[in-house]
Amino acid sequence: MQSKFNSIIATHESSLVDDNKIFNFLGYFKLVLIVILLLTCFKAYRSSYELSFVIPSLVEFITLVVVWVYHYKLQGRIKYSLKIIEINKRHLSRISGDWIKFDDIGEEFISVNHPYASDLDIVGKKSLFQLLNLTNTWHGRVAFANDLLNANGGDSINVNYNGTDANVTTDMNYNTASNTNDDTVYNQNYNTTEINYRQQAILELSENIKFSNSIEYQTSKIGISNSIQKLVTTLKNKDIFLKSKFLKMILNYLPLITLPLMFIVSTFQLSEYYIFVAVTISTYLVLWVIGAYRTQKYLKDLDDIPSKLKAYSCMIKLISESDFTSVKLVDIKSKLVTSTLSAEQAIKSLGRISDRLNVKGNAIIYFLLNVLSLWDYRTVIKLDNWKESYADKSEQWFLLLGELESLLSFSNLANICNNVSIPTVMDIDKSIKAVKVGHPLLINENRIDNDIEINDKILIISGSNMSGKTTFLRTVGINLILAQAGSFVCAVEMKFSPMKIMTSMRVADDLNAGVSTFYAELKRISDIVKESEKHKDTIFLIDEIFRGTNSEDRLVGAKSVISKLNDFGVIGIISTHDLELCDLGNDHSRIRNYNFSEYYQDNQIHFSYKINMGKSTTTNAKYLMQLVGIY
Repeated sequence: MQSKFNSIIATHESSLVDDNKIFNFLGYFKLVLIVILLLTCFKAYRSSYELSFVIPSLVEFITLVVVWVYHYKLQGRIKYSLKIIEINKRHLSRISGDWIKFDDIGEEFISVNHPYASDLDIVGKKSLFQLLNLTNTWHGRVAFANDLLNANGGDSINVNYNGTDANVTTDMNYNTASNTNDDTVYNQNYNTTEINYRQQAILELSENIKFSNSIEYQTSKIGISNSIQKLVTTLKNKDIFLKSKFLKMILNYLPLITLPLMFIVSTFQLSEYYIFVAVTISTYLVLWVIGAYRTQKYLKDLDDIPSKLKAYSCMIKLISESDFTSVKLVDIKSKLVTSTLSAEQAIKSLGRISDRLNVKGNAIIYFLLNVLSLWDYRTVIKLDNWKESYADKSEQWFLLLGELESLLSFSNLANICNNVSIPTVMDIDKSIKAVKVGHPLLINENRIDNDIEINDKILIISGSNMSGKTTFLRTVGINLILAQAGSFVCAVEMKFSPMKIMTSMRVADDLNAGVSTFYAELKRISDIVKESEKHKDTIFLIDEIFRGTNSEDRLVGAKSVISKLNDFGVIGIISTHDLELCDLGNDHSRIRNYNFSEYYQDNQIHFSYKINMGKSTTTNAKYLMQLVGIY
C-alpha cells in the first residue's frame, strides 16, 4: 500500500534533482545573456546601429526571452514536484497514524447536538474528517462535511465560517442533479441510485492517483478562505452596475478614442489642442471620484483572487481532459464543459477581470489609468457583461468542483486502509451484514476486524472493561456513515440498507447550562426514542446506558428504553455491564446477546477484541483496580 506513494515520491524527487540543476544553470545563463545583450546594444549604439551589431542584439534578445519563459515554466514544474511529494507524504502519514497531527480538523462543523458526529468521531480531533480530508477550498470542505454529517438526510448545515475576510453564513444545495436556487439547503439523503452513482465515481477516482494529486495540487493554491464563496454570492446576483446600454457604450468606448488623441496631441505638441486634453482628463477625474465608492464596492469581491481563479480554470481543464466512465463524473464533466459553454474559459475571463484590480497596488499607475481611460468603470462594465453571460451557471460550477473534492476525499480510503470494499445497498429494511469490518481510524496493523449481522434485530453487547464494546459500536456506526455517503467501507464485504443513525456514547455535562452527565444522557436517549417512534428505519448505538445513576435505577430504565425501541421495530446495538439486562433476550425474539471477553495468561490480562455470541461470563473490574493499586 505504501509502495504506490513511495514510488510517486521517488519519481518526483529524482526529477527535482535534474530540474534544480537545469534551473540553477539557466539562472546564471540568463545573467550572462543580459550582460552580453547590454554590451551588444551599447556597441550597436556606438556604431550608429550597424547591422553587424543590431542582428546579434535581436538574436540575443529573442534567446533571452525563450530562456526566461522556459526558466519560468521549469520553476512551475519544480513547485509541482515539491507539492506532489508533500501530498504523497501526507498519504503515508495517514497509513502510519501520523494523520492525527494534521491541522485541519473541520472545527467549524463540530456540534455537540449532532445525532452522531461527536460519538463517532466524524469531525474534530482524531476524526474521519481529519483522516480523509483532501479538500483545500471552501466549497470542497463544506461538501465533504455535508456528506459526512448528513448521512441521516434532510438536516441542513448552517456554516458560519470564520475565514480571513468576513463571516459568511450560507445554505447551499450540493445535490447538483437539480438546479441550484438562491435559497436552498443541504439535503443529502441519497437514494439507492445516487449512492450507486457515487460508489462508481469514488471507485474510479481511487484508481487514478495521478488525477487526484493534480486536483489537490491546484486546490492547494486556492485555500479555504471564504473569499470565493463571497464572490459566488456576488456573481449569482443578477443586479448589474449599469443598466443603460448607451451609457455603457460611452464609458467603455470613449476612452479608446480620446486616449489615442491625447497621445497624438502630447507627442506632437499640438498646443492648440491642449485644452481638449485638459477637459478630457478633468472630466474623467470627476467621473472617477464621483463613482469611486460605488465601483469599489461593486468590485471588492474580485480583489486578491486572480491566482485562485486560475487554479479553478486549471481544475476544470484537468476534468475536461479526463475520460471518465462513471455516471457521476461524466455528469460533472458535462455540466462544466458543453458544446456552447466552457466553464474553464468563463473563469479564465473572470480571472482577467480580477487581474485588472491588481493595478491598485501602484497608486500612480492606478490614478493615471482612471483619469486617462476610466479604468474602474470599464472593469465594472466587463463584470456586468460577464454576469449577464454566466450568472445563472457560476454557482453550480463551484458546487460541482466542491463535490468532486469530496468524492476524492472518500476515494482516498481505498489507498490508505486495508480490506476495503464498496458495500452493496440492500432493498430490505433495517439490515446490516459485514465481513471483517474494522474501524478506519485505527492503523492497519492494530485493527481487529469482526463480522456483524443485524437483520431487524437489537443486539445487547455485554463484556468487561476495555474489551472492545465501545470501539465495536463506533466501528458499525462510522462504516454505515461511509456506506450511506457512497464511499468505500473498512470491511472485506458489507451489505446495508440506508438508515437514520442515532447515538448516545460520549455524553458530557454542561456546567454553564446546569446539566449533569446523567441528565444530558437522558435527553440524548429521549431523542433516540422520539426519532425511533417517528422513523422505523432508525438504527441506534448506545454505549453503557444510564451509567450516571445507581445500578437499580439504571437497570429499570435500560429495560424500559430497550423494550420501547423493540416495540417501535427499530434496530440497534446497546452495550452494558449489567448482565441482568441480557435477560431481555429471553422475553423478546428480536433481541440477541453478544459479548466481548478477556483471558488471563501469566497473571496478565489479554483481550481478543473479537465478538462472541451470548452474554458475557467474565468481569475484570477487580483485576484492573488491583493493577493500579487501589484494591
